[in-house]
Amino acid sequence: MEALLRWQHPELGWISPAEFIPIAEENGQIISIGEWVLKTASLQSKNWQKKGLTPANISVNVSVRQFQQGTILTLVKEALEEAELDPRLLEIEVTESIMQDTKESTEIICGLRRLGVRISINDFGTGYSSLNVIKQLPIDTIKLDKTFIEDMASADQQAMVRTIVNLGNDLHLNVVAEGIETEYQLIKLIEARCEYGQGYLFSKAVRAERIEELLNEKTT
Repeated sequence: MEALLRWQHPELGWISPAEFIPIAEENGQIISIGEWVLKTASLQSKNWQKKGLTPANISVNVSVRQFQQGTILTLVKEALEEAELDPRLLEIEVTESIMQDTKESTEIICGLRRLGVRISINDFGTGYSSLNVIKQLPIDTIKLDKTFIEDMASADQQAMVRTIVNLGNDLHLNVVAEGIETEYQLIKLIEARCEYGQGYLFSKAVRAERIEELLNEKTT
């Protein structure tokens, strides 16, 4: 699962993350928002376990600003301790843009890995990471950016997707295709040996109560 932030304004209704996240990034509020999301997701995961539901990994996005703040390691440790959550059930999802400062980012990612959490690279293929860096980082998952999936009718695009999937498989990484919306995209991704996917074809974002129902079905 991936923890996604949604805002239902009392007067304006649903506001897209594409609108409010960039503003939060710019004015620094993403720091406090990110802390709340991380701790809430960790507590929710533990709460499901207490109800006897099958433990499921939750992926939480971390912003560039949180990395730059220099407190992300402390924050993740606090979230795990407060929730008494097994670190293996938490995945920290970072964007390729953090690799602008390779040395500092590598140190932080290695520190997160020592805490026992899983690491994924979001929007893979659109940012700053090099193949050499990806090979050296202690990551578990690369998430193929949805821009690669949108034009799967193109033979060139299919070839590019196959290349990235093969790279991930050869490096023993999980490869997740983002933004799957059609059966055709799904078929082509399966042909490319991509084992994991997310997108509206499967489900839009749902509330925690619906996830609990799904976990109940899985447990029983």
